[in-house]
Amino acid sequence: MSDLPPSVDVLKKGSPSLAGLFEQACRGARSDAPLLILGEPGTGRTALARALHAASERREGTLIEVDPGALPSSLFESEFFGHAAGAFTGADRDVEGRVARAAGGSLLLDHVEETPIEAQPKLLRLLAESRYAPLGGQEVTADVRFLTIGSEDLPQRAETGTFRSDLYFRLEVVTFRVPPLRERMSDLESLLEFFLLDLARRFGRGTLGLAPEAREWMGAYSWPGNLRELRNVLEREVLLSRGETMNPAAPAGSSGKLRSLFEMEREQIVRALQYTRGHQGRAAEILGISRKALWEKRRRHDLP
Repeated sequence: MSDLPPSVDVLKKGSPSLAGLFEQACRGARSDAPLLILGEPGTGRTALARALHAASERREGTLIEVDPGALPSSLFESEFFGHAAGAFTGADRDVEGRVARAAGGSLLLDHVEETPIEAQPKLLRLLAESRYAPLGGQEVTADVRFLTIGSEDLPQRAETGTFRSDLYFRLEVVTFRVPPLRERMSDLESLLEFFLLDLARRFGRGTLGLAPEAREWMGAYSWPGNLRELRNVLEREVLLSRGETMNPAAPAGSSGKLRSLFEMEREQIVRALQYTRGHQGRAAEILGISRKALWEKRRRHDLP
């Protein structure tokens, strides 16, 4: 898949098991159909979405990224679709929304499952008819290609009604699933070599290697944070160590035994908050979720 940019090298060069996925993605990128990428946070979904835009016929156009979870639900429609002067108190001029800014290019919806339910019918019409109306404005035609990133349980959300099923079926015309690292541990050695070479180049450290005991625990660990967690472990060790052979410690409580997703999620949230010293925004970024989603997960796990 030579027409993809370096941002996806970690998935392409470091993940031999995903060769088939890239072949399919290359074909999908050349069409104008909506593309849906499913997977867990930290698996490389955003890198793949950006690469799909860069490999598409719209590569010369703008890629506009929107994370519904990062926007207050009351402001989502105004930010996404734009608004006309006088549409609401304080709207003293016309404001272009993200859809208009993406004209001629691609619109990337990250964490699509967090799109406010009241805005989903309007999004559905945009997908189905390429038409929408800014708040308080006249209906206009949209010229955008949709790239969407969703959680692994998006199909289940559509079944249970927490996400509109008709919208889901519009989004999933061409769907790719990026598997979590624990499902493709055969890639671990390739990923380690890729990250070590990249970090050595970035930090001017020459050749970097890993102690045998580090490779052992890494091969037994379930990596709930996926590629993002793997890179963070290595990058911290590069910053803290001086030698060429690094020996990062195994995460607290890791034993190589499979645990429930609930337990792994709680542990990862705690680790992210510890690493950022309680900074909510940075912790959410590391985890690949919005601040709102982090707050909801902390409440679910009874975390302060």
